[in-house]
Amino acid sequence: MLKYTGHPLFDVGVATILAFCQTSSNRNRKISDLNEADFDLIADFISKEYIINPLKSFLTVAFPNSGFTQPAFEKTPEKRADYARRVTRSFRGEINSKERCVFTGEPAISLALSDKEGYPPGRVFRQHLPLVLGENQINFFSNGDSGLPISGKALLCIQAMPLGCAKCGGKLLAVHSDNSEIIELFARVFLKKNRKALTLAHEQNESKLPEAGPAKTILIETLLLADEERYNAEKEHNPASLTAYHFSNSGQSNALDARNPPLEIYHLPMDILDFLWSIKNPEYKLEWDIIAKRAWQLSIPKKGKKDKTNMQEGVTKRRRNYLYEDLFRLPQGAPRFVRSYLLRIPSRNASSDDPRRAYSLKDDASLVSWKLTELFLKKVMHLKESRINRIREIGDQLADYINEENDKKFFSTFYGEQSRYDIIRNALIRVNRYRLKQGKPPILKFDPFVEVFEDQDENGRSDWRLARDLVLIRMIERLYDLKWIEKHVEEMPEENKDEMVLEQKGS
Repeated sequence: MLKYTGHPLFDVGVATILAFCQTSSNRNRKISDLNEADFDLIADFISKEYIINPLKSFLTVAFPNSGFTQPAFEKTPEKRADYARRVTRSFRGEINSKERCVFTGEPAISLALSDKEGYPPGRVFRQHLPLVLGENQINFFSNGDSGLPISGKALLCIQAMPLGCAKCGGKLLAVHSDNSEIIELFARVFLKKNRKALTLAHEQNESKLPEAGPAKTILIETLLLADEERYNAEKEHNPASLTAYHFSNSGQSNALDARNPPLEIYHLPMDILDFLWSIKNPEYKLEWDIIAKRAWQLSIPKKGKKDKTNMQEGVTKRRRNYLYEDLFRLPQGAPRFVRSYLLRIPSRNASSDDPRRAYSLKDDASLVSWKLTELFLKKVMHLKESRINRIREIGDQLADYINEENDKKFFSTFYGEQSRYDIIRNALIRVNRYRLKQGKPPILKFDPFVEVFEDQDENGRSDWRLARDLVLIRMIERLYDLKWIEKHVEEMPEENKDEMVLEQKGS
C-alpha cells in the first residue's frame, strides 16, 4: 500500500502512477488501491520510453548520468535496458532488512544500484534521485555513508515523477500541496499533456518535448482550468496551500546563481487559493477573465521582420501572464496588485512587451470593478468589514458629488497625486467646505475619514495610497455607471510623473 509522505518528489511520483493507471471507468481509485499490476504497467512504459528520445532527452533534467541518459550506453542498449529493469522492477526484488527506506520506512532493497564497487546495495544517488549528492561525495549523508536507502516501490515512484511534471525553462515543475487532490490534479494534467506531446513527437520524429511555458503562468493557468471543472462538478472546496518546485538536477548548476538556480520554490498560501476558487463563481468569473486576458505578455516582432500572425487585429502570442505571476507576490504585494490590475494604472517604466504599460482609464474604465475588489479585500487582504463598507460609502458619495458638480479638478487631483498625502487631504477638505457653503452636509466626516485613511492595518501602519486607490475604484465604477466618464473620456487625467519613482521603490 502506498500513501503520501509529505516529500514532494515522492508524492508527485505516487500521484503520477495513480493518474497513469486511471481510466474513464476507474477515476475514483485511490493511491491505496494501487497494486503490483499497476506498478508493472508504469514500469513497462518507463522501460520502453525512457531509453529512447524524446523522453531520454527530457530526463537529462531529472536524471543526468543515469542509465537512461548515459552517453556511454548509446552503443550498448542492453545496459540501458538492464538499468531500466533495476530501477523499475526492484519492488519485487529481495529486501535488506538492516536498512529502511527514507521515504516509506519499509525495508530497503538489496539490489546494488551503483555500477561501481564498494557502495552498499539499495542506495540511491544523484542519478536516481534528484537534488541529492553523487556517488563520490559523503557530505550531508548520514554517518558519512554515500547514498540513501530506498525501497523498490519508492524507487519506482521517483522514476515516474518526471512524467507528472511540466517542463518549464529547461527545468521540471513539480506541484505539491497539503491537499492530496491538488497533487493528483496537477500530476494528472501534466501527465496528460506530456503523453500527448510524446505521441506527437513520435509521429513527427522529434527528439525533444516542447516547453510548457513560464512556470508561474503555467501553475495558475492549470489551477484555474482544473478548478473550473471541479467547481462546476462539485462546488466543494477544501482550503489548502500549494508549493511548486522548479528544479534541475544538473550538477553544473550553481545554487548561488540568482539568475538560474537549480531550485526555485513558489508558494501560494491558503488565502490566495481560496480567492482563486471564489472567482470561479459566475458572479466574478467574466470580469476576472477579461482582466486576466489583458495581462498576457505581448509578442513583439523582431526588427526587420513582420509577424503576420501577431499583426492581425492586435492578436498577441500568449507567453507570460503578468497577473498570474503577480499572484505569487501576494499578500505582500497587494497594494501594487490593486493599483495595476483592479484600478488599471499603467506601468510606464515596463518593457515594451508588457501589456501593463498601456493600461489606461480612458480605455479600461469598464474593467474597474468594486465587486471583484471587495472579494480581494476579504479573501486576500482580510480588511475589516466595517472599513470595506466605509470605503464604498465614501466612494459613492464622492462620485455623486463629482457627477452633480462636474468637479473635474477634484477628480484629477484625487486620481493623479502620488507623493503628497496633504494634497489629497486638502482636496477632500475643500469638497467639504464647498458643500457647507451650498448649505449641504459634508461628504466626509471625522470617523469615516480616520477609519479609511488613518486607521492602522494588521501591520501597524496606514497606507494612504492604498486607501485612496480603493476609494477610486468605487468612484470610477459609479461614475462609469452614471455615464460621467463616458462624457469626459478625452479629459481623463494621466498618472503623476512621480508614479515611475514609486514603482522603482516597490510601492
